[in-house]
Amino acid sequence: MDEVDRSILAVLEKHGRISNAELAARVGLSPSPCLRRVRQLEEAGVIRGYRALIDPAAVGRSLRVFAGVRLMRHTRADVVAFESAVTRLPEVVHSHHITGNFDYLLQVEVADLPAYEDFHANQLASLPGVATVTSYVTMKTLSADPTA
Repeated sequence: MDEVDRSILAVLEKHGRISNAELAARVGLSPSPCLRRVRQLEEAGVIRGYRALIDPAAVGRSLRVFAGVRLMRHTRADVVAFESAVTRLPEVVHSHHITGNFDYLLQVEVADLPAYEDFHANQLASLPGVATVTSYVTMKTLSADPTA
């Protein structure tokens, strides 16, 4: 991977729907070599895909909560059971296995605080192996992404 590839990636991270002609112009290539490089990056797995960024409030998920989850035990079976269950919850948009005070950090998006209370009590806290859940309600999101 060279500087041109890095430039392509930097532009695509911010503008995933940019045309190949515009991408080529921004990175100083003609369209054919630019497209060839993008395809090579895709085939190599460097570019894993493209997606739409959806405004959570527009789809009824205006409350974002980060939940720190601690498991009771850390046996392989307990970890697999928890991970299998948590990945099936549509309210959990990102989940990370982490080090520190928690075993997992989950990004949860729901309509409002009563919806989170219901989700916490009836789904999250009852997942396999959960010992504790500590919730952090997001007041404002700061991001380098101008659409966030």
